Amino acid sequence: MIVAVSGKGGVGKTLISSLIIKYLLENTDAKILAIDADPDSNLPESLGLNYEKTIGDIREELTEEKVPAGMSLQEYFEYKLMSVLVETERLDLLVMGRSEGPGCYCAINHILRQAIDMLAKNYDQVIIDCEAGLEHLSRRTTQDVDVMLVVSDLSKKGLNTAKRIKELADELHITFKKIYLIINMYNGEKIDLSNTLNMELIGIVPNDPLIREYDVKGIPMIQLPESSKAYIEIKKICKKIFG
Repeated sequence: MIVAVSGKGGVGKTLISSLIIKYLLENTDAKILAIDADPDSNLPESLGLNYEKTIGDIREELTEEKVPAGMSLQEYFEYKLMSVLVETERLDLLVMGRSEGPGCYCAINHILRQAIDMLAKNYDQVIIDCEAGLEHLSRRTTQDVDVMLVVSDLSKKGLNTAKRIKELADELHITFKKIYLIINMYNGEKIDLSNTLNMELIGIVPNDPLIREYDVKGIPMIQLPESSKAYIEIKKICKKIFG
């Protein structure tokens, strides 16, 4: 299953992604691929993993290097792709890195999508922490996603972005098996979801003081305890998604 987490910047997509991965590691035997598709690349820190190179680095290298004799561009890209994959016993990480620079990357981005599709087949679960906004949809990098989780706080901007994500997916004829709304950083306010285009609300994640504490201390979010208010709600959401 491929699960993508999207929404406006600052609504907690990376937190939600890392806690979903925490749930899968603790409650299943699944082999997991985490993809950080946000140029800010905060997911590795949240998971307590280090990385050296990104897909963005490879993309730049491919515009400057010659493909070795006897290899196609696809084969060379797949070879280089494995060099940036961070591997652990059950969790592997792929960091997309910076967005595109000058010049045309159309062919390389097409190969990138093919390579990710190829890589994803080796895993039971793939979790994608998307970049903020709508770029992942306009570039169709999430076209084969099974479950789209749209994260928002209760701000007008957050909910408007959630609404536009659903609208743009419909306009581009991108279909997900399921698309859900998650309200994050909830402080007990009145909830009005009349403008969310009938997305099913799958969970409300409360504001959790432990998250601020861990963030200040630089402790990976994946180490939050079972008593974490946010993690308790994420576990309920995960049971609905993964069964």
